[in-house]
Amino acid sequence: MIIDFHTHVYPDKIAARTMEALNLVPDVDAHTNGTLQGLLDSMERAGIDKSVVLPVATRKGQFDSVTKFAQALNENYPDRLISFGGIHPDDDAVEEKLNYLKEIGFKGIKIHPDYTGTFIDDDRYVRIVAECKKRGLLVITHAGKDPAYDTIHCPPDRGIRMLNAVNSLVPGEQPFFIFAHLGGCKHLSEVERHLVGQNCYIDISCSFSGLGHFSDVSDDDIVRVIHNHGADKILFATDSPWNDQKAYIERFKSLTGLSDTEKEMILCDNAERLLKI
Repeated sequence: MIIDFHTHVYPDKIAARTMEALNLVPDVDAHTNGTLQGLLDSMERAGIDKSVVLPVATRKGQFDSVTKFAQALNENYPDRLISFGGIHPDDDAVEEKLNYLKEIGFKGIKIHPDYTGTFIDDDRYVRIVAECKKRGLLVITHAGKDPAYDTIHCPPDRGIRMLNAVNSLVPGEQPFFIFAHLGGCKHLSEVERHLVGQNCYIDISCSFSGLGHFSDVSDDDIVRVIHNHGADKILFATDSPWNDQKAYIERFKSLTGLSDTEKEMILCDNAERLLKI
């Protein structure tokens, strides 16, 4: 089995204009049309069994619409898709909203500090992440540079500061937090200084240079991070539609320096354990 832990789809009625806007960002090219069917077709070509879909609440008040769309994906495609929820740091009734997501079977939430203009170690995010940890909800964040923004709201040092604050509020050793994009896009040295070896997961989306995104790390860098962080805390992920799933899998499988067991852990075993599927 292969699980892609980081994908995006948009409702059909807004997919075209959303993709048009995002495609204007330098160094970012789409590999699907951003629709549900586009993702399913991509998965079929790539031989991916399941994809985790990560919606983002970019404004306060989007919780209901984001949840409705995500819930429909989970209900209609239970064998293929697992959609997380989304919550904005300015949302009211955070505890009640997270209770609701837990009650209806969501596995976790996605946050994007750049899209909300809020640093990851802001008290509002600390509160949200702590409340997720209390409820057994996973949290994944965009980490490092986003090509659409000048300010980096989740650099590695702020990321680990937030996670340490959460862990001091809510004890527990089971890792539940995921830093996307090899822990911090365009921040490899800081990732290795602050995040590698910590009690968190790292996904490898947007990490392979030359696959249509703006990564600046080498394959050797990726293997080194995997070994030093521990292959048991690495998740295969593409950030589809912004990377091609088929090409990404082929590139990952071609990596030298990783054992077949390590590759299997990253492609499937870790995600299955984390998602409890």
